[in-house]
Amino acid sequence: MNSHYTIIIQWSCEDQCYVVSLPEWGKHCHTHGDTYEKALENAREVLELLTESALEEGQSLPTPQLFGQSLQAV
Repeated sequence: MNSHYTIIIQWSCEDQCYVVSLPEWGKHCHTHGDTYEKALENAREVLELLTESALEEGQSLPTPQLFGQSLQAV
């Protein structure tokens, strides 16, 4: 899947893993991974599932946030 959605990966000392945020899909849309690579892989899988589900249910996809734009401006 080739999308332009934001993937934010940050280390969590509390959880001892990398936590991934997918901001265009809502503030509670997260995944994680024990390594950076696994966190990215999980993020891609979640994005694919979110996109497929939205399209199957006839929902519109969120507008990707582009560099230099804020979520409020989109």
